[in-house]
Amino acid sequence: MLELEEMKMNAYESSKIYKQKMKAYHDKKLQRQNFQPGQQILLFNSRIRLFKGKLKSKWSGPFVIKEVRPHGAVELVEPIASTPEKRWIVNGQRLKIYNGGQLERLTSVVYLNDP
Repeated sequence: MLELEEMKMNAYESSKIYKQKMKAYHDKKLQRQNFQPGQQILLFNSRIRLFKGKLKSKWSGPFVIKEVRPHGAVELVEPIASTPEKRWIVNGQRLKIYNGGQLERLTSVVYLNDP
């Protein structure tokens, strides 16, 4: 009976140690982003279904940051000046900085001639 209790305690301790190590590993992978008001960002939409619009991007935006709140909450505003200003609060982990206009897009045109 004592051996069974000892095995249970060993299993409990090893699972506790494993959970602590995995938490430390995943916390180390998180990247802190510092957002400032007025910055343009993209918002990740996780509710897009796979087969509804396969080629539709999961990132929407750009939006402008109105206010950065404590604990990672961010208040967003649409940059288009509409009569009722749309504002909402989202988790900062669903955002990434928008670098629009900095990518150089190259196109090439190939003309085909009849023989």
